[in-house]
Amino acid sequence: MRLFCFPYAGGAASVFADWSSELPDNIQVCGVQLPGRQNRISETPYGDLSALVDDLSEAFEDYCDLPFALFGHSMGALVAFEFARELRRKNLPLPVHLFVAGYAAPQLRRGQRPLHNLSDRDLITALHHFRGTPEYVLQNEQLMQMMLPVLRADFSLCETYVYQPEQPLPFRITAVSGLSADVSRNDLQQWATQTTADFRIEMFSGDHFFLTTARAPLLELIAEQLQRRTRTH
Repeated sequence: MRLFCFPYAGGAASVFADWSSELPDNIQVCGVQLPGRQNRISETPYGDLSALVDDLSEAFEDYCDLPFALFGHSMGALVAFEFARELRRKNLPLPVHLFVAGYAAPQLRRGQRPLHNLSDRDLITALHHFRGTPEYVLQNEQLMQMMLPVLRADFSLCETYVYQPEQPLPFRITAVSGLSADVSRNDLQQWATQTTADFRIEMFSGDHFFLTTARAPLLELIAEQLQRRTRTH
């Protein structure tokens, strides 16, 4: 099967480049490269989630010949969730599993101040707080001028999102986060209302970027969940 992976705000498909070597051979890792980064740096990034998932679903029709699962971290979790709902709206094949990492359930109201309309200086200050951007990047003015438009678009994508209730999804959801992350176990528990199938929570050591620090146990969980699916079909 294929595992389509959606990165966090400002992230790229390369975040998942090494996952294939640590997952079983029958799981093909497909990092989703969104516009505005790496080999798509010349393209305008999306600041609207509806437009993004609409275009993703159009492109996806060439990749649904195998069973597939979705994984998303932070912003990527929201994208993966709405992408799955867009596939259902268009009567396209659905994933067998959705993994959402480091993101509270979409129906929960978020009280953080918007970041996408901050000044460059204030946005960079906020990025220091998140600790997801290397210090040498934050100190490099040329690199930051390249990254800020992508980050603004990504933050806009999340901050302008308005949740619309729909029927729960018919496949399993696994929600994960770091023990010292801002996303609590209760935030994750609310994802249970988004599925009529099995639901599971796992907490890993680390902060919001446990994706890196707890990669081995995270990939073990993903492999176990997807191999369980292949054993039962």
